Amino acid sequence: MAAAAASTSMAATPILLHRLPAARPAAVFCPLPQRPALSATPFKLLKESRRSSQLLVKASSSEESSLDTSELFNDLKGKWDAIENKTNVILYGGGSIVAIWLASTVVGAINSVPLLPKIMELVGLGYTGWFVYRYLLFKSSRKELATEIETLKKKLAGTE
Repeated sequence: MAAAAASTSMAATPILLHRLPAARPAAVFCPLPQRPALSATPFKLLKESRRSSQLLVKASSSEESSLDTSELFNDLKGKWDAIENKTNVILYGGGSIVAIWLASTVVGAINSVPLLPKIMELVGLGYTGWFVYRYLLFKSSRKELATEIETLKKKLAGTE
């Protein structure tokens, strides 16, 4: 009986040793590539980066593009005071924020479905091709598109 117990323990030992390395998670880390030293970069690249930073400073120091915040605030306040129905503006603004949030949620849900984003890209590409063929390829169809846009502008402006 002792011999049988010894033989089972001997038989169990190689199995345990064989399974032990497989049970440990093996992580393989690849080192990141070394960044080139500053002296390894060509002088021309350094010269270009200095030149672009000088241009950036020159462009940002221009007084023509400076924004007067008090003037902007007074302009916005004047436009807000000119609005007669402020509750509608607040409701439309809040509704548009909710609509953007809802659209973002729907797009995120569609994007999480495995094959659906690629299908949607193909549908968009097909529609773009059809639009180009229908409205942009020929001169007569471009004129038709321009007249349709003009009538839409008039409808939105309320002049028609």
